[in-house]
Order: sequence, then structure tokens, then C-alpha cells
Amino acid sequence: MIRITEQPSLYRRLEKMTVEELTANINTEDKKVALAIEKALPQINKLITAIVDKLKAGGRMFYVGAGSGGRLSVLDAIELPTTYGIPGGVVNVVLAGGVEHLIEAPEEKEDDTEAGWNALKEYNISDKDIVVGISASGTTPFVLSALQQCKSHNITAGCIVSNPETPIAAMAKLPVEVITGPEFVTGSTRMKCGTAQKMIFDMISTTTMIRLGRVEDNSMVNVLLINDKITDRAVKILMEKAGLTDYNDAKTVLLKHGSVKKAMDALGG
Repeated sequence: MIRITEQPSLYRRLEKMTVEELTANINTEDKKVALAIEKALPQINKLITAIVDKLKAGGRMFYVGAGSGGRLSVLDAIELPTTYGIPGGVVNVVLAGGVEHLIEAPEEKEDDTEAGWNALKEYNISDKDIVVGISASGTTPFVLSALQQCKSHNITAGCIVSNPETPIAAMAKLPVEVITGPEFVTGSTRMKCGTAQKMIFDMISTTTMIRLGRVEDNSMVNVLLINDKITDRAVKILMEKAGLTDYNDAKTVLLKHGSVKKAMDALGG
């Protein structure tokens, strides 16, 4: 395989560049990310379709990752119950070193070839579920070994990688290869690779939640009312959707039923 993620930066003498030069060059590289994702949309669409099918059938989704990509998947997953009102445990993350050590960045744990599968077994993983491996290099042992075990246990697996023809992609039924090219700082895959991963996580989670009926029109009708800002937003959504004109009356109905969706159902909307 070709390790594009480890190829030398297209830029030299970074320490001699001005702030203006640095930011302009980083921005130039960042512009390449969306175009790389566009090329991978057919692969992304197949992965999302499989995720939706599994979740509709009562299965669960698991991200398995390490490093920046794994940590970004945690940030995506933890927001879904609040934003879309899905039960906890529908979308999960198995992170090298453990989610509880998220801010410690224990990078040495990505070489553990047993921990990923062991963690999945603790969740009682089965062929009803779907696993998505995350690895910029496409070779991370923690992720690769987990996907190897998934394949041997007939568990559907996808992956998000940033190099072509990687071992992890070979283990995945639904590989997504987003080739963003050499990093601005050689090998620093938290940059373009990380940006691509974040954009793809947004695509996966948002599209999946819409297809599962957690969004109506363009609104978060199942958002949890966890603070004043979100409650205010939900009141205004309810007013618009249900044709209510009095803010306080709409808020009373909303709080009684707990979500915009339930309030609209109660109002016959």
C-alpha cells in the first residue's frame, strides 16, 4: 500500500513563513478535503444505507478508533441523544485507551491487538450490529484486529481511512477511502485527515438520524430540553409547526409533553 498520509508536506521551511503565509497555505490544503470527500460519496452512501438498515432493525452502531479520528467520533456520538432524542447505546464508540481517558491521548494503546475486540464483546456485539473502523493510516492494529474479528464473526463492518488499498479497508465490507494527500505538517493526520473524518461523521450521523425519522422538515423535533437555549429553540419550532401564536402557551404544551414531536402529536399536528 501507498502511505500517502506519511508523504512529505508540499511545503518547506514552515518555520520561516509569516502568520499570513501559514494560514493561507493551511487554508489551501483544507480546501482539498471537501473535494476528496465528494469522490468518496458513493462509498459513504453505501455505508450510511447499511447503518440505517441495521438501526431500523434494532441493531446498534459502533465506531472503533484510536488517535484523533477516534476522539472525533466520540464527540459526534455523545451529541446524538440530545440532538435527536435517540436512546443511549444506539451509537457507541470503542476508543483505544477507553473513552474515559479521552483527553489523555494514550496513543500507545492503538498498538493493542486485543482490546478493541474485547471491548466489543463486552457490549455483546452480534451480527445485528454494525462496526465502523476509523484509521487515517488504514493500518492501526487496534482497529485492524477488531475488524478481523468482526469479519470472522459475520458482523458487518465499514471503515474510514485516508490511504488507498489498506489492510483495514480489506477487512471491511463497506470501506470508505478519502484520500486527502500529504499533510501540511508531514504526518500530522489530525489536520486534513481529521477534518475529513469530522465531515464524514457529520454526514453519517445527520443522514442516519433523518432517515430514522428523527428530523421533520428541517427541524430537530426530538431534541431533548436540557437547557434554556434549546428549550427556547424548541418552543419556536413548535409555534411554527403547530401554528401557535402565544409563546408561553406553546412552552407550557412543550414542557408537558417533553419534545416538539410529542407535543405536535398531542395537538394533532
